[in-house]
Amino acid sequence: MKAFGWLVLALVFLDELLAAAAAAVWGNHAGGVLLAVAMVVVVIAVWWVFASPKAPKGGPVVRPVTKVLVFGLASVGLWVAGHHGWALAFLVFSVVVNGLAQLPAIQALVREAAAGERPAA
Repeated sequence: MKAFGWLVLALVFLDELLAAAAAAVWGNHAGGVLLAVAMVVVVIAVWWVFASPKAPKGGPVVRPVTKVLVFGLASVGLWVAGHHGWALAFLVFSVVVNGLAQLPAIQALVREAAAGERPAA
């Protein structure tokens, strides 16, 4: 189960990177390269402040709300940019992966990692 848990956590990280990429796609569509870069910076900053595991302003309500907003808006951005299939695929992927990350066994891995414990092989 630990290997599955680490796979899910890796996919969650990939999902976060994909959200930044989706914001860049929308930014490029809406205003060009400068807006694309700015949107990536905004997504990373918002994630770091409100949704990351060590977010200074995160909490039991703020963190999940931020995640829903980031992933939801990233999906909307892809849709608006004309990438309808990718928008739906990204939204489904985000819901599934982040839902799996809430499983108790996977949350235990997160707590172990945060405590600095070495995971058993």
